[in-house]
Amino acid sequence: MHSLTVTWVGYVSLICFCLAYTLVIFEEKIHMRKSKPVILIGCFMWGLIGIYEAQHGGGHAHDYVKELIAEIGELFFFLLVAMTYVNTLDERNVFKALRVWLLKKGLGFKKLFWATGGITFLLSPLADNLTSALLMSTVALAVSNGNGRFIVPAFVNIVVAANAGGAWSPFGDITTLMVWTSGKVQTMEFSYLVLPSIVNWIIPATIIYFFVPDEYPEVGDEEIELKPGAKVIIGLGIFTIATAVSFHQFLHLPPFLGMMFGLGLLMMMGWYLKRWGEHKHLEKMGNFDKQRDRPRFDIFTKVEGVEFDTLLFFFGVLTAVGALQYIGYLALVSESMYGTLGPTYSNIIVGLLSAIVDNIPVMYAVLKMSPEMGLDQWLLVTLTAGVGGSLLSVGSAAGVAVMGVDREHYSFLSHLKWAPVIALGYIASIVCWYFVTPH
Repeated sequence: MHSLTVTWVGYVSLICFCLAYTLVIFEEKIHMRKSKPVILIGCFMWGLIGIYEAQHGGGHAHDYVKELIAEIGELFFFLLVAMTYVNTLDERNVFKALRVWLLKKGLGFKKLFWATGGITFLLSPLADNLTSALLMSTVALAVSNGNGRFIVPAFVNIVVAANAGGAWSPFGDITTLMVWTSGKVQTMEFSYLVLPSIVNWIIPATIIYFFVPDEYPEVGDEEIELKPGAKVIIGLGIFTIATAVSFHQFLHLPPFLGMMFGLGLLMMMGWYLKRWGEHKHLEKMGNFDKQRDRPRFDIFTKVEGVEFDTLLFFFGVLTAVGALQYIGYLALVSESMYGTLGPTYSNIIVGLLSAIVDNIPVMYAVLKMSPEMGLDQWLLVTLTAGVGGSLLSVGSAAGVAVMGVDREHYSFLSHLKWAPVIALGYIASIVCWYFVTPH
């Protein structure tokens, strides 16, 4: 494929991409949801490529976009199911119950800071970094009593913990999933990254801890009762993750099929709840006839509640970066980096890049370029692409999702203030990688 980097398409696309990203960064200032500019520009760039190829006797943009949409679709459905489960569990009072349980323990903000971060780090390798960050930030917000001085450090800690936890497991992050499916790193070889991941989280967390207010949230005397079916839905959620992993590991099918299977089960459960499941609950509450008019469980309202801004942002980013790759800019970057700097420095830069441009397309680009590297270097790039995204709030799926949880306190700029501390963890994890991997 001839490169389009020095044509008018290349230049205009690059300018458009930078413009769109500037709008994303200033989302809070201009009050424009981040999905809007990237979708517009992503599709516009492909339109330009189409015009150019029509003038110059065709190319293979059509086939490339077909491949791209397959990847976007997998991601889209995977995340759609994860977010629907989160919304359903929220509506069934699961997080409120977890919040009350944490508060009843009489934990102050400092202990809650470690509790939410620790749970995120342990949950992330199983439930992927995005879902874990979404879950725990919801809980952290719920116990915060709206205290911004606790919310920001807690959210930053959750994002770092989610990305660090996700980096050492094949299904902890979409980037690790891509490295795993391409066969660059085998299932058990990811365990080399456990120590570097712990270091990556613990160092920033320890420093941030000193800035968490030493206060106690008000403990209400509220009792939260789980709504009918809540425990079954928790079970279904765990089963769904297991199914997604099994589809990938044993059946060699895309994991999103396992997730959608889980969504099917959740929908059936919703139908059961709507018909009979809430009957006993209403009788217990007394005055059955009055209660019957209450709104009943409806799975589609849970799907509606999904943070579509996040999902559409992914679509826009991957479409736009896909266009940059098709034009030939990524190959250019690859040659100048891996060719001149060598793999170690290049892989460290990849991590920094993944903080600016989402880590999924960056990793996608590295896999497409497929530089000659040994296992140690593939482990390094897996680590840096996974945890480098923590440096900025828009650098990882987890950060982007958490930004949607509390727009008022946690924003691009409030996360940026902690970037130097997160960078310390980033450097330390690379030093740790050097000592633990076989060279």
